Amino acid sequence: MNAEPAAAAPGLLLHCSGPLQSWGHHSHFNQRDTAAFPTRSGIIGLLAAALGHSRTEPIDGLAHLRITVRVDRPGVVLRDLHTVGGGLPPSGTVTTAQGKKRSGDTTTLLSHRHYLADAAFTVALTPSPDTPAHVGLLQECAEALRAPRWPLYLGRRACPPTGPLLLSFFDDALHHLVRLPVAATAPRPGGPTRVVEFLADQPLDRLPLPADTAASDPAEAAHPTARINDQPTTFHPRLRTYQARPLYRRTFTPPSGQWGGLGTDYLTSLAAYLEQALPTGEGSRR
Repeated sequence: MNAEPAAAAPGLLLHCSGPLQSWGHHSHFNQRDTAAFPTRSGIIGLLAAALGHSRTEPIDGLAHLRITVRVDRPGVVLRDLHTVGGGLPPSGTVTTAQGKKRSGDTTTLLSHRHYLADAAFTVALTPSPDTPAHVGLLQECAEALRAPRWPLYLGRRACPPTGPLLLSFFDDALHHLVRLPVAATAPRPGGPTRVVEFLADQPLDRLPLPADTAASDPAEAAHPTARINDQPTTFHPRLRTYQARPLYRRTFTPPSGQWGGLGTDYLTSLAAYLEQALPTGEGSRR
């Protein structure tokens, strides 16, 4: 049985999809990993790029936004092996920490970069209850995402999003996060039941799921299942630091009609949903 739904919260919905995504989590030197979902630092960085903020500007307002991710398609993890400096003369190789040039067998540097291929996520951005004034910030972000100051990417510059990235501004963002078409094909008749996962930085026991939806236990969703170190305090190139935050999870089984399919099938079902939802007053450019 679901807990009483949370009060409506205005916010943005984003569709994060592209051939490749990479949301660095534990990246260190030549090992560049990816989390299995968009991180807080990645989404806040995307908003900062749209707004045209420099890396030295404070991110206080953006850092307080609530982020809830719906995993439409988890994708598959790919590892790309990069080489730098191979076959070049010593003068053209990478400079060492001591200011010298590599030589001999050490000229070639290897790096391992991980990506999510063919993944799709729907992301809700909402203000925290104690910062209602951030609704104005979200509206500013919506305008910036429509005409971004700098190019947008899904965690790494080599990963541009496929459209549409911004779905709209909604008066009840979590309500629509639950009900928007899922960017995935429907399970085969008679096949195993497929669930969709939510991940958030806030408890999910009051997620406004439909009453007839088969969802995981709300009592479990009221408590964090892990902690993740992806809360940025600054993007300053010399002072970039992160803090740990709780990670909440919940799953539900969408009704058969909510599977939107892939490609044009998904875009068609998404357009039909938005056309029905937006005339009610939601999503206006206020």
